[in-house]
Amino acid sequence: MSLRKLLFPSLRLWTSGRSSVRMMRLRNGLKGFGKASFSSVSPKVCIVGSGPAGFYTAQHLIKARQDAEVDIYEQLPVPFGLVRFGVAPDHPEVKNVINTFTQTAKHSRCSFYGNVTVGKDVSVEELRQAYHAVVLSYGAHGNRSLGVPGEDLAGVYSAKDFVGWYNGVPSCRELSPDLSCETAVILGQGNVALDVARILLSPLDILKKTDITQSALEALAKSRVSRVLIVGRRGPTQVACTIKELREMVNLPDTRPEMVAADFEGVADAIKDLPRPRKRLTELMVKTALEIPVEKEQERRDKASRIWGFRFFRSPVEILADPNHRRTAGIRLAVNRLEGSGERARAVLTGEVEDVRCGLIISSIGYKSLPIDPSVPFDSHKAIVPNTMGRVHQAAGLYCSGWLKTGPTGVIVTTMNNSFDTARSLVEDMVSGSLNVSSAKPGSQIITALLEKRGVKPVTFSDWEKIDSVEIRRGEVNGKPREKMLTVEEMLQVART
Repeated sequence: MSLRKLLFPSLRLWTSGRSSVRMMRLRNGLKGFGKASFSSVSPKVCIVGSGPAGFYTAQHLIKARQDAEVDIYEQLPVPFGLVRFGVAPDHPEVKNVINTFTQTAKHSRCSFYGNVTVGKDVSVEELRQAYHAVVLSYGAHGNRSLGVPGEDLAGVYSAKDFVGWYNGVPSCRELSPDLSCETAVILGQGNVALDVARILLSPLDILKKTDITQSALEALAKSRVSRVLIVGRRGPTQVACTIKELREMVNLPDTRPEMVAADFEGVADAIKDLPRPRKRLTELMVKTALEIPVEKEQERRDKASRIWGFRFFRSPVEILADPNHRRTAGIRLAVNRLEGSGERARAVLTGEVEDVRCGLIISSIGYKSLPIDPSVPFDSHKAIVPNTMGRVHQAAGLYCSGWLKTGPTGVIVTTMNNSFDTARSLVEDMVSGSLNVSSAKPGSQIITALLEKRGVKPVTFSDWEKIDSVEIRRGEVNGKPREKMLTVEEMLQVART
């Protein structure tokens, strides 16, 4: 049955059976807003993706338009995206935003529909017919390729998959990384790279108290990795991590730093001209690399059994294979020099190379968004949906927020601001009339009918709370905040109990 055939019978039921409730909501929502801003129709907005971008967009829309109704669709049965699956297990304070997102999800004008794959179970075009506006906020699920020979060898992993493995992403549960080597090399020097390094080197007593998956904890207990090198193509003043992440590495128990003094030549003299955040970060790096530590710190380092260190001015050229050509035995790095200075400095090859023996390589050079539906414009070079302030080009009523809008950059606060900007664009378009909200739209009523016909049963937010409750109870048994379910099948079974 076509969407149009389903639409009109549902629309009659929707307008007749719920009109009095909706009119009461509308009258209550008019307070504080000009009469000209609203019609008698409640604007219906659909958000695709329930990570920070999706929830922050929903939060702002609900606050800015007291007549707006927002539905959030999510591929997995569980919400919160990278807050659940990307934030390091030993950073529980970052996950506190889940409390705010939960308040949004429980708002009377917000609904959550998990276990729905947009582009497969329902098309973007069907959503656009059912809603006044559709906001794409599904993030960056792809990996950026290294583009070097040997990257498909066993022992080479993307940071996205490695993080997904220890954070309980269902599609990564069978990754089973080989941690039997002594040296691991991480390519990239952002916060995710440092998260991975910290997880590889953290004492088990620390990790046991987090929500890291039990399978990852057991693998790390057997790990022989004792040295982690964090490699970047540019220099110390271009490193992409934050001072918080660096400080955690410096203070990580049972570890000591191992740097190359030559990498810091001239850096101390340049510090005074750096912007304040970059200045503090570089000062800590120089102190860690070059200064003789005080007696207590020296004693701590002498006792450390594990090593970490930055390697600057290096780019991967080739992953080196073992004699059987089955798995990695090392990595060949090109030696670079910089042209220019500051954030715009460019790495240029010198012609020199060096080989590093290692059995584990993790590529942390960035995530990338993927196209969701042929009807949606997509810039494959930038890996974003082309947009202006969240308005998708040549697609009226279609918007985007988060990494799909900007590329994978910044922290959760960055995503919050860019999502608020998208929501403001959408509200402005409603007020100006460039987004027509004068005619009624059926929203989730027609979409859930389509999904039912296609054998898809969405997971509601109250269903998610059942999953949440079981995970927390399982975690309590082992002194952890939660023990995550690792398969969609188990999530659905619990949700529907």
